[in-house]
Formats: sequence, C-alpha cells, structure tokens
Amino acid sequence: MHETMPSDSKDRPGKRSEPNVSDLQFRSHHRFVFILAALYFSLWTILAIAPVYRDDWALENIVVLAGILVLVFTWSRYAFSRFSYFLMALFLTLHAVGSHFTYSEVPYREWLEYFFGETVQTTEKTDRNHYDRIVHFAYGLLLYYPFRECFLQFAKVRWKLWSHLVPLSFILSTSLLYELLEWAAAVVLGGDVGIEFLGSQGDIWDAQKDSFCAFIGAAIAMASIAIVFYATKRDYPIEWIQFQKQHLEARCNLRKSEQSL
Repeated sequence: MHETMPSDSKDRPGKRSEPNVSDLQFRSHHRFVFILAALYFSLWTILAIAPVYRDDWALENIVVLAGILVLVFTWSRYAFSRFSYFLMALFLTLHAVGSHFTYSEVPYREWLEYFFGETVQTTEKTDRNHYDRIVHFAYGLLLYYPFRECFLQFAKVRWKLWSHLVPLSFILSTSLLYELLEWAAAVVLGGDVGIEFLGSQGDIWDAQKDSFCAFIGAAIAMASIAIVFYATKRDYPIEWIQFQKQHLEARCNLRKSEQSL
C-alpha cells in the first residue's frame, strides 16, 4: 500500500491524510498490473501442463523467466506504464503459445480456418509454418514502446531523434543476439531438441528473415509513435516518467515529514 501525500491543511500528529489523485492513480495502476499478471500466469500455467516437447518448452522459457525476474526486482525502482505492461503481456502470450506447441508446429492455419471459415491454401513454398516470423514481427512491434520508455527513463536525450533510433537499434541487436543463442543451443544440444529450438525448418536464411521481421515491426511502431507525437504534441512515455518521479518524490517527502513528527 502506498503512502499518501499530506493535504494542504495541517494534519494532526500520527494522523494520515486522505489519498490524493497521485496515490489513487498509482493504486489503480498497480491493480491493473496485478490483474494482467494473474491472467498471463493463468494462461502460462495451462500451457505449461502438457507442452508438445517439454525440453524445447523449457529452453524457450529461460529468457522469459529472466525477463520477468528483472521486472519483479526493479518494480520498486521503476514501473512501466499500463500500455507498456499490456504490450509486454501480449507478446509473452504469443510466446507462451509458441513454446507450448513449438514454433514450427503452432496450428495457426487451423485457427484461421475455424474463425473465418475459409481454408488456407498452401503450396510447397508457402507450406512453412510462419508463426515464428509472426512472433519476431510482434517482438519489434509490441516491445518497441516499452524499450523506448525504459531508455527515456535512464538516459538524458538531448536530440529527440535518438529516443526513436536507439530503441530501434536495440530491437534489431537483441533479435540478432537471440538468433545466435538459438544457433549455439542447437550446436550444444543437437538432436531433435536442438532442431526444434532452432526452428529454421530447412530455411538457410531463417535467422536473417526473423531479424528482419523484428526490424520491420519496430520500424512500424517507431513511425506510429512519431506520428502520434507530432499530431498531439505529447510524448506519453515522458509524461509517465515525470508523473512517476513526482509521485516518488512526494512519498519521500511524506516519510520525512512523518519521521519529524
């Protein structure tokens, strides 16, 4: 439970003031994050019960576990905005589905046929399962905004364009790094586990195409955010960061005032 800021009137010693707008907004923000996390972990648990290939599922979730631990341990220092958490949860959901079936066997075509009632025609060239490309594209499209928000939090940007280009470069570099990790894991593990985790499906340019998909997704997100910024003259990540800093400063001041009573 967050501390509350003192009201304009003088409070009696030991008596807390009523929650202000800042506190109420943060409490609403935390409830949203907890509900979102509960929904995601419920789905993750269901998909973790009987994955198609348990070894591949375990490998796919190592990076996810590391990322979630970072979010948990940095929660008290910095919390992302609701929109960023929503985008991250959406991407993690797509990844959870891929790790359950393995990326090369996700039956997304059958799902399209079920919901739209039309058979997806395939040829020898288009028979490849493209769910991995979809998720790589989603990596850039969905995580560009949270990465930019985090970058603005910890870096002092004098030239506005850097706040767009650095997250774009980060998306591309981390996507390439993940491809290298997949290759290393496939070499070390070998066998069916290595092949399933690599997920190239016989395409010698799979790594380059996956990274390009991530780059295209991030470029679309960058262009969309830039359009919104110039149309509204508002940079929402910066507004969220400033609001959070003001709230934390108010909490520190409140603690000091309570200690002096």
